Amino acid sequence: MAILDGKKAAAELKEEVKIGLAEYYSKGAPKCNLAIIMVGDNPASEVYVRNKAKACEAVGIGGKLVKLSEKTTQKELELFIKAISNDKSVHGVLVQLPLPAHLDETRATELVPTQKDVDGFTAQSLGRLVVGEKGFLSCTPGGIIYLLKKYKIVLSGKHVVIIGRSKIVGKPMALALLNENCTVTVCHSKTRNLAKITKSADIIICAVGKPKFLTSDMVGFGAVVVDVGINRTEEGLVGDVDYEGVNKYASFITPVPGGVGPMTVAYLMKNTFDAYVNQLDGKYE
Repeated sequence: MAILDGKKAAAELKEEVKIGLAEYYSKGAPKCNLAIIMVGDNPASEVYVRNKAKACEAVGIGGKLVKLSEKTTQKELELFIKAISNDKSVHGVLVQLPLPAHLDETRATELVPTQKDVDGFTAQSLGRLVVGEKGFLSCTPGGIIYLLKKYKIVLSGKHVVIIGRSKIVGKPMALALLNENCTVTVCHSKTRNLAKITKSADIIICAVGKPKFLTSDMVGFGAVVVDVGINRTEEGLVGDVDYEGVNKYASFITPVPGGVGPMTVAYLMKNTFDAYVNQLDGKYE
């Protein structure tokens, strides 16, 4: 069993972005900026936003945090998103999820222009994945694919089982892997005979939000296991995979923490850099 070290791979990806930005800045290009819109005081979101801000600073991206009150109305939120999206000095825009219950997340994220949708959440971004066109891949799926390729894990022709069908991970992950010529099975809460399906997989990607959900009896020998989950329990942070049991069968496995999490943030930096380059329209190449 070998570890898929997300910290190491994320550091390498961020260094690529840092070097790329430095080259543009040396030619007189304007600062690359990422705007993050956060509503309320969700503790988990606070942590994620801090991590994103640190990553921005490390690679040379300007971070613009707009923190709105928990009492912000849908109309007020939409006006903020439109105003920031129209700011030409901002190259990437993301709405930090989850939003307070009284706000419509879909309506909010759909207001981000496709060329600045560095989270890859809009219908247009997902639609481009469906037809195989170039666009912004959601950061967690993008980070996972980067990590797998970094460890020279061949994707083409492999059977990948994804547990979870969210629009943030499961669905874009499935589409992205189809574009990598994988055979993809998406499982969820209504799937029957789950263990039989997962044991047939070359690669398992578990994203269900349940501590230690994937157990050793669900994994075939030599499978690659990617744990997307991060759950706070009495024993500390654990993933969606029973690491101690599954690692005896897996050929590669991601740890929690230190696996997928760092890759998600690093891929956000990559998407923001790509958005920046696209919006410069070749002026500094």
